[in-house]
Amino acid sequence: MKPDLDVTSVPGWATAPTTPPADTGGRSWTVITLDAAAIAVADEWQRQIASAAAESVVRIHRAADIADAVLSLRADLADATVGWRLMVAGPAHACLSLRAEAVALGVADDEMTFASTEVDTRSVQCVHCPTVNHVAVDLEGVTPCVGCGRNLLVYYHVSRRRGTYLGFMADAEEMPA
Repeated sequence: MKPDLDVTSVPGWATAPTTPPADTGGRSWTVITLDAAAIAVADEWQRQIASAAAESVVRIHRAADIADAVLSLRADLADATVGWRLMVAGPAHACLSLRAEAVALGVADDEMTFASTEVDTRSVQCVHCPTVNHVAVDLEGVTPCVGCGRNLLVYYHVSRRRGTYLGFMADAEEMPA
């Protein structure tokens, strides 16, 4: 039985492609795109912000990868003042990773907005070894761990600190003694 996502740590935008409206309640914005599909989302957010806030400062970063996105986040956060907002668009697994970095830097949930362009790939942290598996797998799906070889059940838990799903041994009861 699938749990209601509201009682899990999995954000809704990580399970279905989602494009929320821009957070127009800020005074300055950092918009980070993580894939080509996210560029159209960023352009629409910029349009919405411009029509809602006459004195808007919007910095758009087209990140080549997570490391590049983190550099952009850190640079803009260093200059942030009251009313700053972070808006991120891209594959859900990349958004979760960047969200973990933002949380570690002290960004509050109500300062962040995410649009997911793809939700099939997940970063799954094996609880039995330190490996993070980047795989196309559904929630409640099973995938082999590339680190220890165990069959991992992808559970309804996302670590805010790591941006990864929890994966634990799916067939522990079937293992020979």
